[in-house]
Amino acid sequence: MELNLKRPIVFIDLETTGINVSTDRIVEISALKINPNGTEQWMTHLVNPEMPIPPRVSEIHGIKDGDVADAPTFREIAKNLVTFLEGCDMAGFNAIKFDIPLLAEEFLRTNVDFNFRKRKYVDVQVIFHKKEQRTLEAAYKFYCRKELKDAHSASADTQATYEVLKAQLDTYPDLENDIDKLADYSSYNNNVDFAGRIIFDENGTEVFNFGKHKGRTVEEILREEPSYYSWMMKGDFPLYTKKILTEIKLRTFGSR
Repeated sequence: MELNLKRPIVFIDLETTGINVSTDRIVEISALKINPNGTEQWMTHLVNPEMPIPPRVSEIHGIKDGDVADAPTFREIAKNLVTFLEGCDMAGFNAIKFDIPLLAEEFLRTNVDFNFRKRKYVDVQVIFHKKEQRTLEAAYKFYCRKELKDAHSASADTQATYEVLKAQLDTYPDLENDIDKLADYSSYNNNVDFAGRIIFDENGTEVFNFGKHKGRTVEEILREEPSYYSWMMKGDFPLYTKKILTEIKLRTFGSR
């Protein structure tokens, strides 16, 4: 089943130096844009992460320091990537918990403006896990009846993810071919930031989702305990979490 699109959607996969969203970097990015008329556009880059790639990680995706030594840095491709993603929804396999948050960190490090709130996100892994509980290779074999060659190659994983989503729509009649509905189905919860440190409560109010203030509104804590903002800004939280916290603070108290 082909996707029913109101606007383009980009399937994205990252190969990285590790799995820490806050500190690891991209070494390869592959993005497949599907337009409403069905045409496809690709953007694939090796990326110099400006840090060593651990050998144990290279064993997984096959990319070594020498492979990216002459590749552009993320800063050098960031603006072109923004242009490629502009006006698009996004999709991936485990993208909501990993690829999208890590991409957000990279954009923030390079001071390139990209509004992650303006788009819908479809996570093929969430759909798969809710329906079958398997991996991408297993999903590809299960839904598409094919063996996934070159697994952990960004372009192969990206292409497979796109094919799996279309096959999922064919397999499950209750999955509506609508990106808004698929994004709702893909979501884990009502996160405000990608890490889930701040979430919306049942009233649509931002509340902390961790620590001693879990369940209390962000505005309330910032008002009662102003030092909590400084503690979080100095702490080991993702840059995107800090960005959201700052937006709430500025909205509530202005620049003071």
